[in-house]
Amino acid sequence: MKRLIILAVAVLTVLGSVNAEDNVNIGKSNIKLKSRMMTPEALWAMGRIGTVEASPNGQQIVYQVGYYSVKQNKSHQVICIMNADGSNNRQLTTSSKSETDPTWLDAERIAYMSGGEVWMMKADGSDRKQLSKTDGQVEGFKFSPDRQKVIIIKSMPFHEVIQKNPDDLPKATGRRVTDLMYRHWDHYVESIQHPYLAKLEMRNENQRSTAEGEVKLEMISQDMVDILEGEPYECPMEPFGGIEQLAWSPDSKTIAYTCRKKVGINYATSTDSDIYLYNIGTRETKNLCKPEGYIAPESDPSHTKADQAVNKNTVRENPGYDQNPQFSPDGKYIAWQSMARDGYEADLNRLCIYSLETGKKHYLNWKSDVEAFCWSPANGKKMKVTAPQFYFLSVWHGCCNMYMANQKGEVTQLTETWDDWTSIQMANNGQRILATRQSLSTPTDIYMVSPKMKKGTVVSGSADITQLSFENKHILDQLTFGKMQQYWVPTTDGKKELVWVMLPANYEEGKKYPTLLFCEGGPQSPVSQFWSYRWNFQMMAANGYVVVAPNRHGLPGFGQEWKEEISGDWTGQCMDDYLAAIDFAADSLPFVDKNRLGAVGASFGGFSVYYLAGHHNKRFKAFISHDGAFNLESMYTDTEEVFFSNWEYDDAYWNKNRTARAAKTYENSPHKFVDQWDTPILCIHGEKDYRIVYNQGMGAFNAARLRGIPAELLIFPDENHWVLKPQNGILWQRTFFDWLDRWLKD
Repeated sequence: MKRLIILAVAVLTVLGSVNAEDNVNIGKSNIKLKSRMMTPEALWAMGRIGTVEASPNGQQIVYQVGYYSVKQNKSHQVICIMNADGSNNRQLTTSSKSETDPTWLDAERIAYMSGGEVWMMKADGSDRKQLSKTDGQVEGFKFSPDRQKVIIIKSMPFHEVIQKNPDDLPKATGRRVTDLMYRHWDHYVESIQHPYLAKLEMRNENQRSTAEGEVKLEMISQDMVDILEGEPYECPMEPFGGIEQLAWSPDSKTIAYTCRKKVGINYATSTDSDIYLYNIGTRETKNLCKPEGYIAPESDPSHTKADQAVNKNTVRENPGYDQNPQFSPDGKYIAWQSMARDGYEADLNRLCIYSLETGKKHYLNWKSDVEAFCWSPANGKKMKVTAPQFYFLSVWHGCCNMYMANQKGEVTQLTETWDDWTSIQMANNGQRILATRQSLSTPTDIYMVSPKMKKGTVVSGSADITQLSFENKHILDQLTFGKMQQYWVPTTDGKKELVWVMLPANYEEGKKYPTLLFCEGGPQSPVSQFWSYRWNFQMMAANGYVVVAPNRHGLPGFGQEWKEEISGDWTGQCMDDYLAAIDFAADSLPFVDKNRLGAVGASFGGFSVYYLAGHHNKRFKAFISHDGAFNLESMYTDTEEVFFSNWEYDDAYWNKNRTARAAKTYENSPHKFVDQWDTPILCIHGEKDYRIVYNQGMGAFNAARLRGIPAELLIFPDENHWVLKPQNGILWQRTFFDWLDRWLKD
C-alpha cells in the first residue's frame, strides 16, 4: 500500500486532477470534482472514519480513517488526532502500512495496530515502538485498566469440521468436510480466533528505581495464556465480532467475554451465545447467562426453535444472542446486549444488567433494539449522577437516536434528529458524550453531545451537539444533493408505514422523474438514516432518480410486533407494503413518473425484487437484484447459518408435517413464478457470498434469458455479500445506472 499522500494523488487521478505517479503532497482542499453531481469516483474518494476514542483526561480524541485508491484497488488506514473541541486536527501516521485500532494507554501514549503487531507512540506521533512480536499474528488487542496485562486476539488452526490434509500431500486443495458450519460468510472455517492473556514487561528509565524513575512499557510478553485453552470455540464470534466482545473489570482481575460454545450442526442451527467471566488468578470460567449445570435440550435441526424445548424458559436459561459485555465503572455490574430466544437473530436486542454480588439479572424495558451502549460514571458532576446509568442508541421511526436510562428503566431521549448515531462513549469524565453520526446525506463524522440539565434533570431532546470532524467537507461542499422527505403511507392492513422519499439532485418543480422503489434487506434491517458506499441514495439522486424507501412490515423501530410479522410471511404483508408505497408515490407525488418505475434491492431486498418480478402487474419497467434469494428450497440448504432459514421458514422443505407458514413460504418462492416475468432484470452476485450462494443469482439470470427476457448478470468472483474492492465498487455503480438508464430514461 502507498502512503496517504500517494493515495490522495491516486484519488485525484480518478477525479481527473493529477497524475497518480507524481509523488506530490497534496492536501484534501486541492481535490476538484468535474461535476457537482455525485459520481462513484467521488464516493470512493471519501475518507471513512472508524475507531474513535477520547483520552483519559478528556483533552484529545484519537481516531482512524480509511482512504481508498481506485488505481491501486486497495485501502489504507491512518490514525488522526484532534483536541476535544475539534481544533488542531492532524494525521499522526504516515507509514506505507495501514495503522489501525488506536486506543489510549494514558493521557500521553497511544497503542495501535500495524502489520499484525501492537505498537505504541506518543500523542504527537513520535517515539514509535513495537510492543508485540508474534510474526504478525495479532488481530486485535485490549489493555487492562492497570496497564499491566493485555488481551491479544490471534487465530489458531481449527479442524473440528474440515479435517487436516495428510502431511505428505502439501499441495492438495481438497477439503474433507465432516459437519456443518464448514464455511462462514466468505471463507472456509479452517481457523478460529482465540483471546490470549499476556503480561506487559516494564523497564525503569535510566535504570532508576520504580519510585524515582519513569516506568515505561518495553514489550508484550510472548508467553501468552489461551483464555479458551483446549476449547474448540471462537472468540470473538464470526462473522462480525471484534474486540468489543471482551471487557476488562475495573480492577483488572477478571475478563468478560462472548462465546457461542458450539460446533458443527449445533453451531449452524443456534444463536445461543453467552457471557463468560474469566478469573485471571484462578483461571476459572463462569457462565453468567446459564444456570449451573445447564445442558441444552435436544432440538430438531430442520425445524424452527420457536416452539422447541430450548425456548420454553428463556428468562432462566438465556438461550438467545448475548454479547458485548461492559463492566460498570464501580465494578459491581456487567451489562450486555441480550436476545431472549435461540435461533432468532432479529429478536429484541435488550440491555441486560447483571449484579456480580447477587448474580441476579434485570433488563431495560425498551420498545426497540439497543444498538450500542455505554455506562455513565457514577461521579458525573454535571449529570448529578449518584448511581451508574446508561447511554444507548436505538432505532425508532427510521432514525437511530441517543437515549439515557437509569437502572430503574426510566428512559430519556437525548437527540431527536433525522440521523443515525452509530457509536457512543463517555468523555470528559462523564461530562459529555463522544459519538459518531451519519445520515442519508452525510457520511460519518465525530460529534460531542452535551445533555442539557434543568434542576438536576436531563431535558429530553435538548442536547447540545457539536461537530468535531469534517472529514469529507472538501468533497461535500462541491456536490449538489437531493432533498429528503418523509411520508406516512396507509398499508393494506389498516396501519401506516413510514416512507423516505429522496428527490433528484437536479430537481425542478413541475418535472416528472424516473423513480426507484428501494427494497431493504435483513429482512429485519432498518431503513434508517444510513450512509452507504454502495446503496447510496444521494448517488441515485445525482443520476436523476426519485428514491422511494418504505419502512415495511418486518423492520425495527416500530415495535416488536411490527418487526416479527415478516417471519413466515416473506411474500405477504411486506410485499403489499412495497406496492402501497410505490402506488402512493405514483398516484400522489407530482414529481414521480408512473410510467418509469424501477425496483432495486439487496439480500432480502433482492429476494423482494425477484418476487415482485412475478407479481407487479406491469408497474415496473426495470429490476435490479443484488445477492437475492431466488429459490428458497435451494437457499435452505445452501446457506451456512441454518438457524436463519429455520426461523424465517419454520421447516426444511422436505418435512412432510411442515407448518402452514412453511408451506406458504416454499409455495411462493420467486423461482416458481418465472413464467409471469415480463420485465428486464439485472442480477448481481458475489461468488464468495456464503450467506446467499451465487447460484441463486445465476439461476435467476439463466431463467430470465431462457424466457427471452432482457437480462444481465454481474458476477464478482472475489466479493462476498458486499462489494468491498474499489474498482469492483465503481463497476457495480456504473452497471447499476447503465441498466436503469437503458430502461427508465431512453
